[in-house]
Amino acid sequence: MNDRRPNVGQLSLPLVDAMRTAPEKFRVKVTADPSGVQIIDAGINVAGGLEAGRQISEICLGGLGRVSFGTNPKFGRWCWQVHVTSSDPVIACLASQYAGWSLSHGEGKDAFHALGSGPARAIGSREPLFDQLNYRLPSGDTVLVLEVDRHPPPEVLAKIVSRCNIQPSQLTLILTPTTSLAGGVQIAARVLEVGMHKVHELKFPLTQIVDGAGSAPIPPPSADFMTAMGRTNDAILFGGQIHLFVDCDDNAAEQLAFELPSSTSRDFGRPFGAIFKACDYDFYKIDPMLFSPANCAVTEINSGRTFFAGDLREDLLEESFENA
Repeated sequence: MNDRRPNVGQLSLPLVDAMRTAPEKFRVKVTADPSGVQIIDAGINVAGGLEAGRQISEICLGGLGRVSFGTNPKFGRWCWQVHVTSSDPVIACLASQYAGWSLSHGEGKDAFHALGSGPARAIGSREPLFDQLNYRLPSGDTVLVLEVDRHPPPEVLAKIVSRCNIQPSQLTLILTPTTSLAGGVQIAARVLEVGMHKVHELKFPLTQIVDGAGSAPIPPPSADFMTAMGRTNDAILFGGQIHLFVDCDDNAAEQLAFELPSSTSRDFGRPFGAIFKACDYDFYKIDPMLFSPANCAVTEINSGRTFFAGDLREDLLEESFENA
């Protein structure tokens, strides 16, 4: 790795230590697996909550982002938002926060499946994305966040440790169920990352991204996984906003803004749960261009011109958040 590029592993460790040393502050539970892996439960057998979700979001960003809560006056009923900024959105979002490490074990209804995000990806994940970013971290103390509702089996822990070439005691896993309040917050806090992922899919040069910010409504939790998953997606699809600052010509900036919003997708217009059901619960049948924020702004830093596209859709957000 280029020494001039930020090390998300090192930058995130103080945030992890804060949760590990003061679990009562975040309403989480810290245990050690028999292998020595440290596990932070943020919503399976404990309450977790908003602050846990906020802290986990900053960990996912590899210490390169700030996450806070505030309001959006454009929304009447769902005005409480999670706000995200990053000093290096390419590394923070794509090399750390993006849930790109697929982990699984077993078969059938008891099989374990999870997507991992956080700094450990840059050590042990074999995603081609890291070759494209030319970014890797050396082995060392690290953390991985899993969106799961149960503890991973020993085989999964061993795989992560082996891939990262570390001792079990050097790994911390944070578990955040989608159905929990903390889980909902940390997914909504991916609004900038979702935008950055679409920027990458659109093949816009990542070297021209200078800075970024985003916000999304805090989705109400649900004990039903499908409902919770739908609400967390819809928070971004219908209520998410991002503002990117780029260094390119105005035409490229305007084109990027035009192509970014979720409304450009053929599947836009219904809550995510309805789309997923219509696609026979197969993610690969959904238009990948759907996954992006509702409202996007792109500012070209040399000309100072800003281009806007997309609209916030509180009516569709209502339909999703009020669905029992």
